[in-house]
Amino acid sequence: MKPSSSARDKSPTKSFAKYQPVFGFFDKIIPSFKAKKIAAAEALFSQDYTAWETECFKLDESDSAELKRWEESKNSIDIRNAALLAEWERNVERTKIENTNRKSWWEKSCEQARLKHAEEVKQWELRKEKFIEKQAAINSVIDKNRENYLSNEQGAISDYCDSVLSNSIYPDYFPNEWDLDYNADTKNLIVEYALPAPESLPTLKDIQYVQTKDDFKESYLSEKESESIYDSLLYQIALRTIHELFEADTANAVDTIAFNGIVTALDKTTGNKVTACVLSLMTRKEQFLQINLANIEPKACFKSLKGVAATKLIGITPVSPVMAIDRNDRRFVEGYGVADSLNEGTNLATMDWEDFEHLIREVFEQEFATSGGEVKVTQASRDGGVDAIAFDPDPIRGGKIVIQAKRYTNVVGVSAVRDLYGTVINEGATKGILVTTANYGPDAYEFAKGKPLSLLTGANLLHLLEKHGHQARININEAKQSFQNK
Repeated sequence: MKPSSSARDKSPTKSFAKYQPVFGFFDKIIPSFKAKKIAAAEALFSQDYTAWETECFKLDESDSAELKRWEESKNSIDIRNAALLAEWERNVERTKIENTNRKSWWEKSCEQARLKHAEEVKQWELRKEKFIEKQAAINSVIDKNRENYLSNEQGAISDYCDSVLSNSIYPDYFPNEWDLDYNADTKNLIVEYALPAPESLPTLKDIQYVQTKDDFKESYLSEKESESIYDSLLYQIALRTIHELFEADTANAVDTIAFNGIVTALDKTTGNKVTACVLSLMTRKEQFLQINLANIEPKACFKSLKGVAATKLIGITPVSPVMAIDRNDRRFVEGYGVADSLNEGTNLATMDWEDFEHLIREVFEQEFATSGGEVKVTQASRDGGVDAIAFDPDPIRGGKIVIQAKRYTNVVGVSAVRDLYGTVINEGATKGILVTTANYGPDAYEFAKGKPLSLLTGANLLHLLEKHGHQARININEAKQSFQNK
């Protein structure tokens, strides 16, 4: 605090009462008495004034030193405050810069996050769209298979029975393989089922801990026990398989089942693998479903159904199947040549639809011939199904290729492309090709984007024919007029 000079403000003046002499009666009548009191008052004032001046002088010296110390302290404080203020201003400026940078980084991060989110949403939408398209195609195939199954279509019944057997759970050491052959006319299903080999079954019977030896002792099935278990197992598999197929036959498409149990095992006499049918049974649905499988003895039940088997199945003694599968795939039909009969006047749009399918097979067979490919025509169904299947052995572009031929005079819509995609998935093919004498709508091309599908128009077909030395033409109007006249 700055020093004050309050003592100086108390300067004595003659007007103070103490310096005013008080005159009595005698003082007023005797001048010397009055003068004496006046002199005393003057002396007192002079004494006090001198003392005040001395005090002021001392105060001046003290105040000067105090003021100097105060000013030095003030200067020191001012310097420190100036330094602190400068530091504060620097901190403020640095904080502003940091805040600006952080805000800029935050805004940039937000923008990047927005862009990333938008891109991820876009990619998710694309994946969603592809998933929905794929699922729609799969659902379409499922719906079509269900429709075909309920109408007792031959291929659909076989696929359905295959799905039933696929849901049967067996140990890992079972082959889990089978072949099916269904005849829609007779409602007969032939099942050739791979049964486990005797050597694949575990023989460990028991494990005991021997305390005296601090060891485990293993005991194994005897040969007789193994034979009994193996025989019972194979009979049970046969009965279980037939039961599952009949039980799942909600469309009543299967009246009889011929079950052939096939075993591939080691022939101990030759040391080679042998494959043999060791048991065979044919039974009717009505008869089989009356059996209470929970209470039967497997072998006795099998024999009561007139099943054929060796006395001991573990010997892998072959028996003649009651009914065997025809190994020729009935989906495929013999192809015949059409391309050589073409000329410049041939209008593909008016060609017989079956001839058109064989023409497509022939031209694609020529296309795949360089790589050793093969093309087969399926049975004529005229329902838009698989018209041809190509097998291309090329290790890069090859695989199974589904080819559909559409001899159309109108624009091919998206439904035909969607059906093709579903067939490709259902067949496990690597690619699908749709060939038409007409053109495709925008929705068809949009659906085919990003999928293993090729859409060939009439112009593409003519170019492909010309590439392999064949001449033809496509006149849609002429074809429409021809069909109207018919």
